[in-house]
Amino acid sequence: MTDSKEVTGHQESFVHLPEEFKLGNSALVMTAKCLQQEIEKYKERCQALEQDQRELGTAKEAAEDKTRGFQKEAELLRGKLEREKSLSRELESSYQELCLAKEERGRLLQEKQKLEKELEELEARRAAWEKQAKAPPSLPDRKMLFKGHVTEAEDVNALVVAPRVQRALPGGSALLTFEEPEVAQRILEMKWHEVKLDESAGCEGRLRVQAEPVELLLPSALEIEMKLSDRCILLSSLPRLDLSEEQLLDKLEIFFSKKKNGGSEVEQRELLSDSGHVVLTFVHNGVAEQLAKKGRFQVPFGKQTYELKVTPYIRGQITDLQVRPSICAKTVLLSGISDILDEESMRDALEIHFQKPSRGGGEVDALGYVPVGKQGLAVFEEDTD
Repeated sequence: MTDSKEVTGHQESFVHLPEEFKLGNSALVMTAKCLQQEIEKYKERCQALEQDQRELGTAKEAAEDKTRGFQKEAELLRGKLEREKSLSRELESSYQELCLAKEERGRLLQEKQKLEKELEELEARRAAWEKQAKAPPSLPDRKMLFKGHVTEAEDVNALVVAPRVQRALPGGSALLTFEEPEVAQRILEMKWHEVKLDESAGCEGRLRVQAEPVELLLPSALEIEMKLSDRCILLSSLPRLDLSEEQLLDKLEIFFSKKKNGGSEVEQRELLSDSGHVVLTFVHNGVAEQLAKKGRFQVPFGKQTYELKVTPYIRGQITDLQVRPSICAKTVLLSGISDILDEESMRDALEIHFQKPSRGGGEVDALGYVPVGKQGLAVFEEDTD
């Protein structure tokens, strides 16, 4: 039994024997042929296992090759990804630069449009100036008169424009101009002055007045924009007739509105009070230019005919005026003058007082006095001495 159990245990732990193996008489009964078959069978199985092992090794090597291929491909993909990220960063930077370039281009386009507009304005102004320069070089006629003033001049052909400044002079004040600026300076330094009144004028006592410097605003820079009018003419050499302003303008409008006289429909007419000249404005362009080219016209007024001069009308506008304060070196302002004497007597009293050297005065060149309750306008001219 012991041997049988051992054999049975061996059978369970190894392989299941086929039916041919029989236990009999406590001994293993098998034929040689069966053993040979079993050996061959297991040889085949061993060979099959070895083949499987070789195939598994080959499969393992193939898998390892694929793994290495995948790893290499993964490395390539990682490198490609890094390159794409770097390219993306570069593209983003380029995109920002492109946006900045677009903004700069827009700004430059706006600046270009602005400069083109300024250029057009300058071209228009240049054309206007050229047209104005081509206008007939003539001025309106002015009547001149010699009033007896003769002076020495180096250039007898020079045209002199003398500046004149007007200033309001309130009542109860006077302007004194001395021949020497030192006298005016002494009067200003003393400031307060007591003027003795003339007893013969019916007033006794003294008048206390204050001396102040005269400050004027004089132009230091002047810019005038001149524009030649396309539809206006200036009429000068007008005769002095016994006509009202409306009658004079009516006659001129009728004459220059006729085509036979070279005119056309008149839109507006104006009499310039300072010069006595007349400005006519036509409805259509080109009429004024043709009339100005002709220059002179024989215009009938009643039974007589007078020659009138036609010139282009140029409008002037002050575009820049700069002024500077200036103290009159020889002139002082007297204020606080009471209304206690008539105008002539007060003038005499002031002049006598400020001519006395003992009062700090000197030779008086000019005196202007405005009594209380009145208003004056003082005119200052250039000191040529």
